[in-house]
Amino acid sequence: MRKRTQLIVWASILAISCNRNKLDTDASGVFESDEVIVSAEQNGKILSFNLNEGDTLRKGATVGNIDVSNTVLQRQQVQATIQALKQKTTNPLPQTALVKRQLAVQQSQLAQQLRERTRTENLLKADAATQKQLDDINSMIDQLQKQIAVSEQQIALDNSNIATQNRTVFSEKDPLEKSVAQIQDQINKGQIINPLTGTVLTKYALQGEMTVVGKALYKIANLDTVTLRAYITGSQLTGVKLGQPVKVYTDQGSKNYKEYAGQVSWISDKSEFTPKTIQTKDERANLVYAVKIRVKNDGYLKLGMYGEVKF
Repeated sequence: MRKRTQLIVWASILAISCNRNKLDTDASGVFESDEVIVSAEQNGKILSFNLNEGDTLRKGATVGNIDVSNTVLQRQQVQATIQALKQKTTNPLPQTALVKRQLAVQQSQLAQQLRERTRTENLLKADAATQKQLDDINSMIDQLQKQIAVSEQQIALDNSNIATQNRTVFSEKDPLEKSVAQIQDQINKGQIINPLTGTVLTKYALQGEMTVVGKALYKIANLDTVTLRAYITGSQLTGVKLGQPVKVYTDQGSKNYKEYAGQVSWISDKSEFTPKTIQTKDERANLVYAVKIRVKNDGYLKLGMYGEVKF
């Protein structure tokens, strides 16, 4: 009788111990993260590719280079064409220099004739000159003024024609400069730039390989904060809201659990069949709703690891 009583006591203690170690949670799921597959943006040979799986990369870091030597030559060719445009332009000064010298002579002659007219007018008042002399001087002044006007018009016409010719030449410059900018953009795409701070999950390419636009080079994800994708039943749905703080647990072995603080960041608006690898509080539920819970990662949470949540 005493032996039987002892067996009952030990069985009770064992049952209590098992219940104590069993975690009572509302849902379970798998940890995931937003993964980014970085692809090549240029065709060519990978000249360098300095990363390994597990490396932590910062945003904007240059992790490799693709050969773009042909594109560099294209840029140099267009730049040489832009430089050659300067040789096609015309300097108006040599063409107008002769007309300007003629204009200077004409203006000097006009000034001389104006002085001569003033002197002749004074002599005419003193009866020391004739009216014909004054008329001849006025005729010469009128002729010089017309010549000066023609010279000035000739200079303006030459400048206008040369300016029009130069504008036609320089009109080719803007499209060429745009071409240089486009080619430079292609050259820049030869650099493999890391788009976000995170950890390299998978490396798909190696240095020395040929790549094409769109070919995957590596996969990266920010593991500082991970997401537990869990599933709840329809009856639990009314008790969960966005931004709600929750407790997340992971198995540490020997029936021990590690607790994390989490926050509900997304709730699905459509139900789905319960995934085979997921358990729900009500195992009879066929349709469940997915929820995402953001959890700060202390380095122990891994993608694909199972976790449980308590709302």
